[in-house]
Amino acid sequence: MGSGIAQVSAQAGYRTIVREIDDSTVAAGIGRIESFLAAGVERGKLSAADRDRTLANLSGTSRLEDLADCDLIIEAIVEHVGAKREVFETLEGVVGPETVFASNTSSLCITELAATTRRPERFIGLHFFSPVPIMKLVEVIRGLATSDETFENVFAFGRSVGKDPVTAPDRPGFIANRLLIPYLLDAVRAYEEGLGTIEDIDKTMSLGCGYPMGPFTLLDFVGLDTTCYIAGIMYDEFKDPRYAPPPLLKRMVLAGRHGRKTGRGFYTY
Repeated sequence: MGSGIAQVSAQAGYRTIVREIDDSTVAAGIGRIESFLAAGVERGKLSAADRDRTLANLSGTSRLEDLADCDLIIEAIVEHVGAKREVFETLEGVVGPETVFASNTSSLCITELAATTRRPERFIGLHFFSPVPIMKLVEVIRGLATSDETFENVFAFGRSVGKDPVTAPDRPGFIANRLLIPYLLDAVRAYEEGLGTIEDIDKTMSLGCGYPMGPFTLLDFVGLDTTCYIAGIMYDEFKDPRYAPPPLLKRMVLAGRHGRKTGRGFYTY
């Protein structure tokens, strides 16, 4: 997600700094962007000049201190409140008072994250979708203290990087995951109940309903651990059984079968 957000920002003409936990991870992230852009040039989707301009706008670092002059910082780290709080607390001592903080969280409360900072009026949710360079949507989420100016500026930023932004409520799952997570969990329950094979359920939803991929392919792409974590947050908030992770999903996460990123989920990669 981070490399994708950095890519579309740099392509839109913004000077963009990618911060990762160490230099090797920085290099890997920049490498992903270079590969994506190179593929675009090969397919004729992007000119070599545009590729070069994008890369010229990009730099990488492993130091949060190097973000001191940024106007907008988009956090896209692990979906964990404590980890996000720690990053924002450190950034508070680095950046100026006008810097806007945005979180790419897919489920956590923006108001709660903002309350841990000294700039709740300049804190907002900016939820991109993967793969970021391809997916057109971004959800813009206001916390209770988010100012009109912050919201309008960040909404405009979303448009400027080629996205079609929507305003989403500060409730777990926002809009997309509020609708998507029950669908994915229902697919797992249906498989548990013998409705069909994994392949047949996927084929039914892709060929019969026109979805770009079936639920199990999508679960592996998103990450079973990520889905289970988001579902848990939503269940804790709403106490609705639709959001309760089914037993099979929880067992697979415990077994380390998290999808594409671990080489095995509902499918083997």
